[in-house]
Amino acid sequence: MKPDEIYAESFRIIEAEVGEHGFAPPEWRVVRRMIHASGDLELARMVRFGHDAVASGIRALREGRPIVTDVTMVAAGLNREQLGRLKVPIACFINDDEVRDQAHSRGETRSYWAMDKACRELPEAIYVIGNAPTALFALCSAVQVGRCRPRLILAMPVGFVSVVESKAEALTLDVPLIKISGRKGGSAVAAAAMNALAELALEGGPA
Repeated sequence: MKPDEIYAESFRIIEAEVGEHGFAPPEWRVVRRMIHASGDLELARMVRFGHDAVASGIRALREGRPIVTDVTMVAAGLNREQLGRLKVPIACFINDDEVRDQAHSRGETRSYWAMDKACRELPEAIYVIGNAPTALFALCSAVQVGRCRPRLILAMPVGFVSVVESKAEALTLDVPLIKISGRKGGSAVAAAAMNALAELALEGGPA
């Protein structure tokens, strides 16, 4: 099969196996890409959208708002060609020297302080959390005190420690949000969701 045929057949299988769902068409485009990236059909019942998340994300991308990721693995999965056409920069502060120093001196994670720095420098960015719950906690804290007003949050950290709690905290925020319930998430699905939004933004339809 040719690459395009494999892609189309993958989506056909996903559509057939998921069956009926309650997502609006643009939301389903995002969820379907997440399932395609992970092979996990359970995501169809675990993804939640809040505060007009898809439309808010499309508008932010068309405005060229930056994307902040919690780790480099998420950034590596983003479609640079699409984001380049939208003139959207990507930022990740996990390897920043200031962040390393703060994390070491305070005995806390680099992910937390990387997100804290991002909130100070890029307060109206799109935030994509695909790995670290501590990054999501830092983002939530900044939003709650008014230091940061994200145009969209993708809350998709993965794992066993503080993951569910960080996502619950994100749900209390009055900002556009896409999240995966429970412990699931990860860099691949977070990047896939963002790439689906970029694809929608480039299509030129209404946000």
